[in-house]
Amino acid sequence: MKIAVFGATGRVGSRVVNQAAEENIEVNALVRDRTKAQEMIPSAHLIEGDVLNAEDVEATIQGCDIVFSGLGTDKTTTLSQAMPVIIQSMDKYDIERIITIGTAGILNSRIEEGSYRFQTSESKRRQTFAAEEHLFAYKALAQSSLSWTILCPTYLPDGEAAGSIRHEVNYLPVDGKKITVGDTAQFAFDEIIKARFPKVRVGLSE
Repeated sequence: MKIAVFGATGRVGSRVVNQAAEENIEVNALVRDRTKAQEMIPSAHLIEGDVLNAEDVEATIQGCDIVFSGLGTDKTTTLSQAMPVIIQSMDKYDIERIITIGTAGILNSRIEEGSYRFQTSESKRRQTFAAEEHLFAYKALAQSSLSWTILCPTYLPDGEAAGSIRHEVNYLPVDGKKITVGDTAQFAFDEIIKARFPKVRVGLSE
């Protein structure tokens, strides 16, 4: 297996890349700053470029079997702009599977049928920009022919994997409050290997 990774120097992405290295799995990683990336993910084959540039994305995914995206929002529209580029590139090179990190805000609401959590009082966040960016990515994937999985952790503090992971398809586990970066990365890596949840969102919490 060879994995193409976007968002490889992020909190979750870097852990996924380094775990792949421990399992002797090859990784192509598209990064903005090669020097910074070499310190964080020394085992990956680095492609320096821009995730909004189709040629850079294609150079990253070419020859890979699966795509992992840990791209976040960080008050930009990078995610919503990048996802169509990634999807088109995957179609071009006949790569079918993609696992991404989303947000619990785009899971189904338990209290308002037909709504997302970020649209209801279930979400504690007042700002909806990040959720709307992730929703765009979700809808783009759902409308594609790809086999996609979106992992949707709730509040995501730094921390190592403790193994206390609960998950639920399309909903946040009941009373889910948080999950560490380490546990989220572990769940993501397991999904890359095992492909348990095709074409669904998966809510994650402790």
